[in-house]
Amino acid sequence: MKKYKSFLKRYEGNPVFAPEDFPYCRADQVFNPGQVMTPDGRTILLLSVVPITGGGARCHVAESSDGLNFTIREEPLFSTKNSAFPQFDGHPIDCRVTYFAEEDCYYIIRPGNGADNGPVALLYRTKDFVTAEPIEIVSLPTNRVPCLFPEKINGQYVRLDRPYNCATAKYSGSMAHIWLSRSPDLIHWGEYRLVLRRGFVPWTSDKLGPTPPIKTEKGWLEVFHGVQDCFSSWRYSIGAALLDLENPEKVVGVMKSYLLTPETEYEFHGVVPDTVFTTGAVVDWKTRTLRVYYGAADSCVCLAEGNVDEIVDACIKGI
Repeated sequence: MKKYKSFLKRYEGNPVFAPEDFPYCRADQVFNPGQVMTPDGRTILLLSVVPITGGGARCHVAESSDGLNFTIREEPLFSTKNSAFPQFDGHPIDCRVTYFAEEDCYYIIRPGNGADNGPVALLYRTKDFVTAEPIEIVSLPTNRVPCLFPEKINGQYVRLDRPYNCATAKYSGSMAHIWLSRSPDLIHWGEYRLVLRRGFVPWTSDKLGPTPPIKTEKGWLEVFHGVQDCFSSWRYSIGAALLDLENPEKVVGVMKSYLLTPETEYEFHGVVPDTVFTTGAVVDWKTRTLRVYYGAADSCVCLAEGNVDEIVDACIKGI
């Protein structure tokens, strides 16, 4: 069987977090972490945790100085018990985190489930990941994955979205493309532009999903997931595109290959088989290393790394 070039190398100690190792409850899933680097070089993950014994999903903060050895805080940052939006918060998971240097704070956008017509997006702000200030519901259903750029562009906040119609049995015909929108205040969004259509390669045939963009010298690096209907299951893979720095609705280049696709036992078998899924990525700029903490089969958290310059060039060349 022909092996494709791999742009990300899996950490040999995977998984970084397994359900049986979670210290504060019997966990069925520890997966899909929000991720960000602090200005002083610490890695912060927001772990999605689902207990075996019920009680609702929750998000726990994990912190590390080296990106490998983490301390998990006992009290969840988000849970069904401390929700500011109880009508839409029956299953808090899948945080997207952006450090906004201009305001020296972190913005968190995460799905709000429970709406009759599908999930919405909930926006929070924090400085310490001990408490999170609720700001507003910032999308109509169904749009669960808005991802904020880390700075204003031409005086406006900018984000990427993935609206779709979850009422369809299949995603075909239901949009599920990546869009861009702008806002003067983080609450009122408009100026919508289509950025990237699903289906430009087979492994994105059913839908795309964005993560918070990363600023590089050659453009905004956008790491996304693509979904393909493989009949017995959906296969989730991870890819990358590059957007123009001044006008991010313009695609500078996009990889045709995936950064990562399911190839190991822990990615094939779990709650959601054949899945590598990320809500973000971080860069160690000293070593030019892109680190992706991803959910494997929606069951455990794993790590894969690659050279950020190689990945940016692959986007430009359309490899």
